[in-house]
Order: sequence, then C-alpha cells, then structure tokens
Amino acid sequence: MTYNLAIIGSGPGGYVCAIRAAQLGMKVCIIEKSPTLGGTCLNVGCIPSKALLDSSEHYHAAAERFEEHGIKISNLQVDLDQMVKRKKDVVDQTVKGVEFLMKKNKIDVVHGLGSFIDKNTIKVDNNGVRTEVKAEKIIIATGSEPITPEAFLYDQERVITSTEALEITKVPNSMVIIGGGVIGLELGSVFARIGTKVTVIEYLDRIIPGMDKDLSKELMRSLKKLGIDFKLKHMVTGVKGSKKNAVISFKKRDTEDEINITADYCLIAIGRKAFTAGLNLDKLGIESDDKGRINVDDYLKTNVDNIFAIGDVIKGDMLAHKAEEEGVFLAEYIAGQKPHINYNLIPGVVYTWPEVSGVGKTEEALKEAGIEYKVGKFPMRALGRSRASMDIEGMIKVLADAKTDELLGVHMIGARAADLIMEAVALMEFRASAEDMARICHPHPTYSEAVKEAALAATDNRAIHM
Repeated sequence: MTYNLAIIGSGPGGYVCAIRAAQLGMKVCIIEKSPTLGGTCLNVGCIPSKALLDSSEHYHAAAERFEEHGIKISNLQVDLDQMVKRKKDVVDQTVKGVEFLMKKNKIDVVHGLGSFIDKNTIKVDNNGVRTEVKAEKIIIATGSEPITPEAFLYDQERVITSTEALEITKVPNSMVIIGGGVIGLELGSVFARIGTKVTVIEYLDRIIPGMDKDLSKELMRSLKKLGIDFKLKHMVTGVKGSKKNAVISFKKRDTEDEINITADYCLIAIGRKAFTAGLNLDKLGIESDDKGRINVDDYLKTNVDNIFAIGDVIKGDMLAHKAEEEGVFLAEYIAGQKPHINYNLIPGVVYTWPEVSGVGKTEEALKEAGIEYKVGKFPMRALGRSRASMDIEGMIKVLADAKTDELLGVHMIGARAADLIMEAVALMEFRASAEDMARICHPHPTYSEAVKEAALAATDNRAIHM
C-alpha cells in the first residue's frame, strides 16, 4: 500500500498532524521507534514532569501552608517512590489515549526506526524485523534529545538528564543542575520542594534568558525561597560521576580559579538538539543548518519536494504546542487549504510555582528594535484572590505600542499564569489594544483581574487597585 502521508515520529507534532490529515481524508501511516506513542513530551518530558511538579507542590503546600489555613498534619513524609508510580500511571493513561486516537482515526502505526530508502520509501527496522512504508508525502517529526557535552561524562547514573531525573525514587540530599532554563528550573523546583539541596549553575547573568527580564528576576527571588542556590555567570569545566555521587568543576566566567562541588546527582539541562539519527538524510541530500536542524521553507518543506519537517527538528522554540500548530498547519496545507501560524504568538511557559508565561515581544526585544512602547504592571499581592489562596508572589506586565496602544507583549509570573496567558494570546491574535483588554469584564475574585489591572496601568496609568 502507498499512503498519502507517512509521518516519522509520534510526538505532539506527529500524532496531531496524523489526526488532522486523517480528518481531511488522507490515508496516513505513523512510524515510531519507541514501543509507546507520544514522543518525548508524553513519555519523558512535558507530561511526567508536570505530574511530579504537581505532586511536589502538594507536599510543599502541606508542609509550608496548611497550618496557616487551619489544617494540621502530623508526621508528614515524602514518598518519592509513590510520586514516581503516580507519574507513570499518568504517562500510561496518556499514551494509551494516543493509541486510541490512532485507531479511532484509522491511522496505521508501524513501530521501529525509520530511515529513507528514497524520497517515497521508508525502511522501518524493529529489532531486526524490517518493513517498508511507501508514501506520496513524508513528514519528519523526530523531535529532539538532550545536549550532553563529552566533558560532562554523561553516565545516566549520577550524571543525568531530565530523562533519568524523572525516575529517581529516593530523595537526594543534593543535586547540581547545569543550566538555568525551563527544564532545569522545573525539575530543580521538584527536588527542592521535597528536601534536596539544589544548586543551579548558569553561564549567563540570569535564568530563563529567553523570557522577559522582569520574569527572570521575580522567578529567581521565588526559587531562592525554596532554598535553591544560584551560581550565575559561571561555567562548568568538567563533571565526573562515581557510584555514589558526582563532582562538578566550575568557575566564574572571568576568572581561572576553579571550584569543585560534590552532589548526589548532576543534572545536565543546557538545552536540546534536533534528533535525526538513523534517518539517512544524506542519501536524499536533505539540508540541515549548523545546529543539525532540518532546513525548511515557509511551508515547512525541505529541499526535497515531497518531504517536510516539523517541531523540534526544525528551527524555532522547542515547544510541544509549537509542534502541534505546525502539524495542523502542514496537514491542511497538503490538503490544499491556506492555514497560517503566527510564531510571535506562540506562548512560552515555565511550570514552576509560581508559574511563568509570556507571549509576544519582551521589553528587551522592543528596546533593541527601537519600538516605542508603554508598560503596565500589576503585582499579584494586590489581588484579593491571591491573598485568599496565599499565592501573592508575581506580577502581570503588559507592553503596548506607545502610539496605537496595540498589545505587543504580555508577560506574567503568578498562580495559574500558564492558563492566564491565553487571554493575551487570543486578544493579540486579533490585534487588540491594551484598552480592549482593560475594558473586558473580568470575574471577581479571580487571578485574571490582575491582567485587567495591568492593562489599565498601561492605559494612561489607570489601574484601580494599586
């Protein structure tokens, strides 16, 4: 059988693309090298990490807040083994849900490592059992893998990545995290909440460098309260693991004096890189950039006319929802429709507590571009809903064009910021102004009122409750 569309990779980009293509009447096959569907996100990324983040936050709230709420608990303990078991149950339910969706949409699934024979044929090797899949069009959606420099001696035991960190079942006494980005801070907060001494070593002068600078400052202040120690403007020179611990060597960027620190684990979280191993791209002459990402045009097409690529394997932020949008875009484009993606309006989220989110331009980007703007800020501690729940950390920041008042960027840190950001995304999609945001009725008492107040602050400094 020759399929209309074959997709290599079943992560959020791949499986969402497959479903949309099937809805549009295509005969679709999805190829997955792992035994389960869902890719990194569902198996060892987004979903399991959020499960542990929620579990650890429940424990931390019980330990630090319940008594003030009038709830007394004696002999409170962490059962990390049970947390990991619950995490596995969540993952299992989620990947089985994807399997169900494949069957529901009559999408064929072939397990094994896919590699190109020619531009219409993929060889699939499943532990020595080989099959061939033929398709008119092929999409590469193979995702990414952690960056693990040779000097860090990644051993998967004491020198680990997020994949192994999600399987730790005994609370470590100490952990060093290399990298102050999203993955490192989310997992760092998990372990810090349950009693691990966490140290974050970051080469740059701030954490979450891709987000607005005000969010970086607020988040670091919050994470320090958890006991996380930050070594900014430091570089790691080497890592060596043993049976019982890891020794991390690092120094300040502008000095030669080396520091050694010993920890139970060293978590490497310096980013991810495109995963294209085994695809045999060279045989077809599919072009990549200097970071190993597949080059595509505005329609996500490679230099081979019937082969496309989406998600982490191409340029752009490595986000599951970005991959999903590209998957839907591509299915509809192949079907002859005229879809669009506004990459400026793909929100970024950090699932610490408080949560962090942002969409559009940061203040630094606006300054660099020479765009005149105005700023409105509102602190969460001024909100009745925040005081009621004791979630008073954080703020909302609205950036609007100085002349037209159009929303240019919205950035927030606080309770449920991951959900609140969607108001900004929706309004910015329709090019709304800060005044539009301010004039929308927000229910009381809710966290969303802070969005309205920040918009009012950006509109002639009209915030009511500040």
